Amino acid sequence: MLYNTENPHGGDIYEGKIELDFSANTNPFGVPEGVKAAVSACLDRLSAYPDPYCRRLVSAIAEHENVPKEYVLCGAGAAELIYSFASAVRPGRAAELAPTFAEYSLPLADADINRFYLKEENGFRPTRDFIDFVDEAKPEAVFLCNPNNPTGVSADPGLIEEAARKCRDAGCRLFLDECFMDLADEPASFVPRLAEYPNAAVIKAFTKAHGMAGLRLGYCLSADAELLTRMSRAVQPWNVSSAAQEAGIAALSETAFIEKTRLFIKKERPRMAAELKKLGFAVFDSEVNFLLIKGSPGLDEGLLKMGIKIRNCANYHGLGEGCYRVAVKLPEENDRLAEAVSEVLKWQGT
Repeated sequence: MLYNTENPHGGDIYEGKIELDFSANTNPFGVPEGVKAAVSACLDRLSAYPDPYCRRLVSAIAEHENVPKEYVLCGAGAAELIYSFASAVRPGRAAELAPTFAEYSLPLADADINRFYLKEENGFRPTRDFIDFVDEAKPEAVFLCNPNNPTGVSADPGLIEEAARKCRDAGCRLFLDECFMDLADEPASFVPRLAEYPNAAVIKAFTKAHGMAGLRLGYCLSADAELLTRMSRAVQPWNVSSAAQEAGIAALSETAFIEKTRLFIKKERPRMAAELKKLGFAVFDSEVNFLLIKGSPGLDEGLLKMGIKIRNCANYHGLGEGCYRVAVKLPEENDRLAEAVSEVLKWQGT
């Protein structure tokens, strides 16, 4: 294998026979029909290079987010934007939560990474102690995933603003990952505050809420035009395909689809959690389309034999063996997962 496999993610369904994938937290309803139609309509134009500046998409995002076009930078998924941010800022010291999405620290190979360990007894919810931690660590960049992955928990909006203020006053960059915000029970984006905090950058993606993981499309919002320019220089030309640009424009109009998804998840998630609790798992509160659970080690391997994939979270800082993340899918799929988990526990004798 020539590729880097040291930091596995969910969604790798390309080896073995995977019938149900609970490891990727994408929309349970899949891709909106309007997005599929937009991609299909652009097929005859694939012989032309894509717009290198994503002009129509940038305008659509700016209108959707109610920000100036100068605040918007598009990228080939959130991951590319994380790496281009790291390349543009190059912090010597950085801070992040633990557990959280693993990609923030990976492009910071030469940086001193300080981690604020969230407490299981608090449901992995960030507390006011995080502000004191940032004050003591004196990082040059702070990475916050909100709602957090893999916990599914949002930080209090007041805490986020206090962190932004602390970072701004200290000359520190604040990187806010809001890729799951559109699917949160009570969305509270930081985007309306960007003009007050030019030290902050918010990333969003079409991967989760719109089910567009295969198209690779995200965007970064910041009032710091110089930062966005440096980020744009860190990626290859034509990094966002024509199909992705057309899909993104169409996706922004799918507000009813997103609202339908949000209401479904809010109803289905507690039912799914209750079934897993009956099977003996600790299930932590979540506000989005996935659950962090803790229980029997080896569950993922047992389920894989049944064609079901879940996310083993043992490689997250602050978690360990027996911790898993499972996506909220359609009711019949969630029921099948519960039945399969029950079967695996019987095999294990637990």
